Amino acid sequence: MSAQAKSWLMSPKGITWASVAVNIALTAAKIAAGVFCRSQTILADGLHSGSDLVTDVAVLAGLRVSNRPADGCHPYGHRRVSTLVAMFVGAALSLAAAWIAYEAITGLHDYMHGIRRDVRANLPFWLAAGSAPVKELMYQLTRYVGRKHRDVSLVANAWHHRTDAFAAIAAAVGLAGVLFGGQAWLFLDPMTAIVLAAFLVAVSYKISAATAAELIDRAPGARMLAFIEKVVSETSGVRSHHAFRARQIGGKIATDIHIQVEPTLTVRQGHEIAAAVKRRVMDADPDVVEVIVHIEPAES
Repeated sequence: MSAQAKSWLMSPKGITWASVAVNIALTAAKIAAGVFCRSQTILADGLHSGSDLVTDVAVLAGLRVSNRPADGCHPYGHRRVSTLVAMFVGAALSLAAAWIAYEAITGLHDYMHGIRRDVRANLPFWLAAGSAPVKELMYQLTRYVGRKHRDVSLVANAWHHRTDAFAAIAAAVGLAGVLFGGQAWLFLDPMTAIVLAAFLVAVSYKISAATAAELIDRAPGARMLAFIEKVVSETSGVRSHHAFRARQIGGKIATDIHIQVEPTLTVRQGHEIAAAVKRRVMDADPDVVEVIVHIEPAES
């Protein structure tokens, strides 16, 4: 792979397009195997891969919009779009989990009432076992790119990949029981699907809770706040500060703070100190993308 191709692949758009290609192949293969082999487990796994494909498209759309600069209608920029996309990913996981659970409970009910489905587990087993390492690799790559570019939608999508990997492992285990245990172990097919649904619910809650916290302007962690305040207080010309606030926007941090300076300074000198505060804070941590500094005279 050339350096240029590797650089593109490790970009937010590149890794998401790679995810689209992988998910199209896995979704088509698993759903086809689920229908023709009458396996609810691999069908559920395929629909999970399909929901992953939907979120890939949403992430691509979000990347296109969230990086746009501020304009007249959006003076604070478009970073919240990536937060909304991450929330959509969580919602998509919840819907997929609900559908999988419904189908699995129906299948388990049929089994308990003597209705047996002729599940041919050979092909579904190998599909599930083979897709697990592929999706784990996509998780590692997407998570790396998401953290590198501080994009919450990419990190959320990475977790979608990992849930697909775990789902594939669980599906392979259940299908192995059906494959080697025969008719007596057919109940493992819907039971495994129910376990997968429960796992998806837990992950979707984690993603949705994190994005909801950002939408209501939750502050970053206490360690980050203390670090920023330390940088401000150590800036030359700052005698004290107060009214410090910070919030998360699309995985980044926006802050505003009031600093007190020597009251005899000129307006230009006060402005230079404010500019120094902004520059030092943004240089100290690349996650900080906005610093608003208010100048006040220090009381003697």
